[in-house]
Amino acid sequence: MTKTTDFTKVFQDMVAAFPVDTTAFQNSFKTQAAFGEKFSKVALEAAEKSTEISSKWVKDTIVKLGDISKAKADPADYTKAMTDFASAAAEMASEHMAAFAEVAKKVQMETVELMLAAGKEVSEDATAAVKKATNDVTTVAKKAAATAAK
Repeated sequence: MTKTTDFTKVFQDMVAAFPVDTTAFQNSFKTQAAFGEKFSKVALEAAEKSTEISSKWVKDTIVKLGDISKAKADPADYTKAMTDFASAAAEMASEHMAAFAEVAKKVQMETVELMLAAGKEVSEDATAAVKKATNDVTTVAKKAAATAAK
């Protein structure tokens, strides 16, 4: 009868010959978590500032609506009040949209800086991991060659 070869030992030896260093994975996870935290901070600051701008805009509009809702003695005063409100609303819109644009500009700049930093760090991590893996494989290959030569 033919006996089937048990490759379990062969595979165990092979896996043991190429140990996996998990520190590269751990460092990568820590790096990604740190960048995630930085990106979240940028987004949350932008949301906070945008909310402040929106709140101020609403408050300013309510004040202007208060002026418009006052009773007037002359019908022409209602037209003037509406015209003043429309003019003030347009001015407020311009101011607040400029403020929103500043927030967006800041977010864009910070995001680009983070992306560049992330790219640089990932590249450095990858280079270090490849060098370490190359050294590990070379060491294992030399040991295997020495063992085979005996």
